[in-house]
Amino acid sequence: MSENYRVVMKDIHKSFGNIRSLQGINLTLQPGEVLGLVGDNGAGKSTLMKTLSGVIVPDKGDIYFEGEKVTINSPKDAKDLHIETVFQDLSLCDTLSASSNMFLGREHVKKSGFIDFEKMHQQAEEELSRLGINIPSVELPVMNMSGGQRQTIAIARSMIFNPKVLILDEPTAALGVNEVEMVLEMIKSIKKEGVSVILITHRLQDLFEVCDRIMVLYEGKNFDERSIEEYTLETLIKSIMGSPEEVDAV
Repeated sequence: MSENYRVVMKDIHKSFGNIRSLQGINLTLQPGEVLGLVGDNGAGKSTLMKTLSGVIVPDKGDIYFEGEKVTINSPKDAKDLHIETVFQDLSLCDTLSASSNMFLGREHVKKSGFIDFEKMHQQAEEELSRLGINIPSVELPVMNMSGGQRQTIAIARSMIFNPKVLILDEPTAALGVNEVEMVLEMIKSIKKEGVSVILITHRLQDLFEVCDRIMVLYEGKNFDERSIEEYTLETLIKSIMGSPEEVDAV
């Protein structure tokens, strides 16, 4: 089964003292698929994604990547597999330009040892253009950008290094209507490139715009999982609240 998927997580467990955050969760992800991962606060969404991104090491369980069993014990292990994560805080440096943020920690360096800003500016412009992102200038400090522009810069930073899996944690939180649309269009563009996307969001309407499938967690366990066509906003809300009647009815 694992050979047909880009990612398979089997029987993932994680406890923090007496708190059992993940209790045998299973997850599959296909190439070019957008999977919505939802659940109430404390359901285990972030813990599961931190496990896939190498921030947290599970107590038990197996992870397969493109059919091969892998060990992800650090963020470097995840990046080596081309798994990139954009966390909710974005981790942008306000005083640096858009291009400098996109290459932060992985800057182009000349033979002289100095940073090659010209090459970084050029590649940043090419990447943003490819993703359909319009900003005034890649040399503009991100402190002078809107929330939506900052979010797209953070996502574009991950896309520069050719990810196979992109994890997005609340990418449309606190954005205006137009900025939300900009981010959602970007996700659609990323999907067309064959990148697998896992989207965590409390903006449930966004899921119906971009997702192929939704997976609901409840109290650290798999609770409900269906294609997007099988959900309505009402049934999704009931699943998130842990209503077994709606799940059994499908």
